[in-house]
Amino acid sequence: MRAGTVELLRHRTRFLEREVTIAKVDIAALLALVAALMSGVGDVIRQQSAQEITDQKVGHLELLRMSLRDVKWWLGGIAAVGSFALQAVALALGSVVLVQALQVTALLFALPVYAWLTRKGLTRWEWVWALLLAGAVAVFVEVGEPAAGYQRAPLHAWAVVAMVIGPAMVLCVLGARLWSGPVAAVLLALVSASSWALFAVLTKAIVDVLPDGVGALLRAPELYGWVLVAVVGTIFQQSAFRASALTASLPTMTVAEPLVASSLGVVVLGETLHTDGPKVIALVAAVVVVVVATTGLARGEAASMNDHGTGPDGAAQGAQSLVPSSATGEA
Repeated sequence: MRAGTVELLRHRTRFLEREVTIAKVDIAALLALVAALMSGVGDVIRQQSAQEITDQKVGHLELLRMSLRDVKWWLGGIAAVGSFALQAVALALGSVVLVQALQVTALLFALPVYAWLTRKGLTRWEWVWALLLAGAVAVFVEVGEPAAGYQRAPLHAWAVVAMVIGPAMVLCVLGARLWSGPVAAVLLALVSASSWALFAVLTKAIVDVLPDGVGALLRAPELYGWVLVAVVGTIFQQSAFRASALTASLPTMTVAEPLVASSLGVVVLGETLHTDGPKVIALVAAVVVVVVATTGLARGEAASMNDHGTGPDGAAQGAQSLVPSSATGEA
């Protein structure tokens, strides 16, 4: 009888632990969605700042310096900081795969705001692609049931990540100097998205070390990488926003960031997806839909710029556009 009582207590303990885990995941998902809302609105405001701040050709660092004097950029920055804070709390409760996958919903918040500010309605296909993006990520989260892994990764793992992602980011920056308009915006957005993906994964380490005090935080090597990728992400995000309209850069950032972060979460932090049999097919299909939908939005942006009289430098010449008539598409 005593053995039966012990087994019953163990069963109840496992049940309570499972309930607590589910509650944490639900809270993490809710916080991630609110963070996506703030991120989407902030991205629109900062994109508007990047397009209006100057009509001259400027480099990445000069654009950031000029942005620091712009009120709109700071308003968008406040929204971004709020989004990052909520994401940090969500990452403490859930996996990188879960939190970052839900960030794609920022697109659904940002595109209507962008259309309202520019007085330029979104096309039917832009809505279709945006909804497909959100639906595909929802399938990914629901079917995959992402579970958290380690809070921190060993330094040799980060060395491998640096050797892979670093050269790829450099090639994107060089490509953005060769092409202008939507192509440059997509390439620069990939650099920014990869930086913020690294930022998200490193945030888990920061949250893990923070309770041990400032000294432990300063001794953590992740802190310095965390700061570095935040600076890089901010610089190239502004450049991507300036290179073309929001429908080129934001979809790329919104989709690439969770994809890169989720991959890093699985490979570097040991996070898992509960996939077997038909679930694998569903996950692959969701990823394919994400890629196709992103391509559709980018093509829609290029066609829209052509319809409104795009110049050879990638700047839209319509009076209602956020892009000034004399602005260049070169970052």
